[in-house]
Amino acid sequence: MSDDPYYLIRRSHLPEVIRKTTQVSELLERHSSMSVLEATRKVGISRSAYYKYKEVVRPFSASMGGQIVTLALTLRHERGVLSEVLNTLASRRASILTINQSLPLQGLATVIISVETRDLAGELTDAVETLRGVPGVDHAAVVGQG
Repeated sequence: MSDDPYYLIRRSHLPEVIRKTTQVSELLERHSSMSVLEATRKVGISRSAYYKYKEVVRPFSASMGGQIVTLALTLRHERGVLSEVLNTLASRRASILTINQSLPLQGLATVIISVETRDLAGELTDAVETLRGVPGVDHAAVVGQG
């Protein structure tokens, strides 16, 4: 199994049993007093199906825990945009390791930020979505992990 490749795929494109397996895992994580039986009944899959797939499917961000993630952003050359990006990351408890910014060309600058995700509050995908919503951020994406 260690030679098996990994793939990124949207949850909406997964088979129903895999989607439900992730829902059971999320319920169990959020509600520590809930049993596997209760969670599987609530979601609508069998316990055996859950146990079959629970170790082989997990959110992308779960595999990123405690790792260094590299983000690439395109920012408009406006006062305070980079500061707001850094404050957004800090509010999610991302530990910022490096920041590299290009000179603005045609009103846009590329910023590469490396963050450590061990203490990240919430999912990495949610943090990136929040960055995309910051005024002045034209693009934000995860471009590497290590």
